Amino acid sequence: MNIYVLMKRTFDTEEKITISGGKINEDGAEFIINPYDEYAIEEAIQVRDAQGGEVTVVSVGTEEAEKQLRTALAMGVDKAVLINTEDDLEDGDPFTTAKILSEYLKDKDADLIIGGNVAIDGGSGQVGPRVAELLGITYVTTITKLEISGSSATVVRDVEGDSEVIETSLPLLVTAQQGLNEPRYPSLPGIMKAKKKPLDELELDDLGLDEDDVEAKTKTIEIYLPPKKEAGKVLEGELEDQVKELVNLLHTESKVV
Repeated sequence: MNIYVLMKRTFDTEEKITISGGKINEDGAEFIINPYDEYAIEEAIQVRDAQGGEVTVVSVGTEEAEKQLRTALAMGVDKAVLINTEDDLEDGDPFTTAKILSEYLKDKDADLIIGGNVAIDGGSGQVGPRVAELLGITYVTTITKLEISGSSATVVRDVEGDSEVIETSLPLLVTAQQGLNEPRYPSLPGIMKAKKKPLDELELDDLGLDEDDVEAKTKTIEIYLPPKKEAGKVLEGELEDQVKELVNLLHTESKVV
């Protein structure tokens, strides 16, 4: 089985993020594999182990993404590909990424493509479905279970308040939701093996693309941090007095009643 994983390098949102000049300051920031993509990597490895075949992880970005690709290789992925856009693109968006990925994948005869449901930095959830549309293949988002038998697949996807079971066929693109599996940590032998596994680097020219082909369809106007939370107020006195004060504060300060 020919399996591809779409992976993104993202900020570690558990760490402090600062804004400088209207952009996220990358100096000193920590970067990780997008957590939803970790579920995708784990699922791809499990499918390969059960069905046979090969897993290739693909990322669009700069050379800094090599660290996260090596981590994926250490987890058990067979090959890694970095499509380096550092010299070609100043800005991009989900259309840009999907266009590049689909151009790379169009002649790869992929049986299964797995991505994360969303990226924790942008949260649009667009890249996976856009890639499937450009490739002309079936896709199912937010999956929590995947079973493959021959050329057929049974997928359980997360819907609001419930689950949905879908039967479909390969080739197929799915996006991984939390709960699909428990991603493994890279082992020491895995880290050592990762150093010898292939990590190819391509540029837009290698895909027959130029900057105009992947020009972003959206523009970021402003980036800002949420306002600092003000200290709360503790109401004192009898319950009846507290209720009156609360209603007064909601009316005069919060202006919600």
